[in-house]
Amino acid sequence: MKGSLETKIGIFVVLALIAGVLSIELAGELSFLKKGYTVRTYFDDAGDLKPGDPVKVGGIPIGSVKNIGWSEQNPGKVEISLYLNEDAPIKTDSVAQIRFQGLLGSQFVALSFGTAEAPKIDENGILQSQELPDLGDLMEKMESVAGGVENMTKTFSGDSFADLLAPLSDFVRENSPRLTKAIENLESISDTIAQGEGTVGKLIKDEELYNETMGVLTNLESTFEKASGSIESTLNDAQEILSNVKNGEGTMGQLLTQKKLYDEMESSMTALKEILNKINQGEGSVGLLVNDETFFNNLKLTLQKIEKATESLEDTGPISVLNNAANSLF
Repeated sequence: MKGSLETKIGIFVVLALIAGVLSIELAGELSFLKKGYTVRTYFDDAGDLKPGDPVKVGGIPIGSVKNIGWSEQNPGKVEISLYLNEDAPIKTDSVAQIRFQGLLGSQFVALSFGTAEAPKIDENGILQSQELPDLGDLMEKMESVAGGVENMTKTFSGDSFADLLAPLSDFVRENSPRLTKAIENLESISDTIAQGEGTVGKLIKDEELYNETMGVLTNLESTFEKASGSIESTLNDAQEILSNVKNGEGTMGQLLTQKKLYDEMESSMTALKEILNKINQGEGSVGLLVNDETFFNNLKLTLQKIEKATESLEDTGPISVLNNAANSLF
């Protein structure tokens, strides 16, 4: 009986230990029973994060915080080791953030999914981190803002607020008739427009005028489109011409690109220059004709004789004309 009782107690204790371990595991406090891998990330401040806090992706737990300590590789940083489930969809470009969980102030590490093209992070891989504002700093800022609002309300309360509005009240009181008249005019104008009177009213109420206006705008748009198309076509043609010239096509293209034609033109210009120089120096028949002053005077005298002969033609007959012309010339 004694042995049977000790056996039962031993079995009970073992079952209780197993149940305790399983309950802790299910609660997320331990993760050594699950297959996984460890990654690291670095923060300036870990806040109240502690080992065992959950790690989540999209709100789903995928692991837990394994260890928190000072970083030897990055002085001034806090190194946080995360133990992740084997099937956790964490990529190399995933980002870690320390967030608050509920209103009790407990924290957890939130990881982003990362991009689909990025590879899955390996064992002891390093995740990027993103610092979030501390809850205490936010509370201090909110208290500061609340204090400023309170001071503002104190400043505008009582006599101070009345003093602030006094100039406005005086302005309204002094210009009350003008303000009333202006409001009446605005009301009259709005009624006129609402009834379709005046240019603006007709534009709003008259459907025919609206259609005409839209037609004019449509025609303008069409004109601009055609002009734009014409300009674009002209630019394309100009571009094509320049391309042809660059490729040596056409007269202008050959003139600019073919060295033989250029040499021929240069030779012709050189020959023309030599001819003009000889003429200018009085060489050759043309040179003598241009530079011989005696020849010029004889030509001038001959033209004068012909002019005199033609003047006498009006009063003489055909035979007399021939005689006079011969006498004048010789």
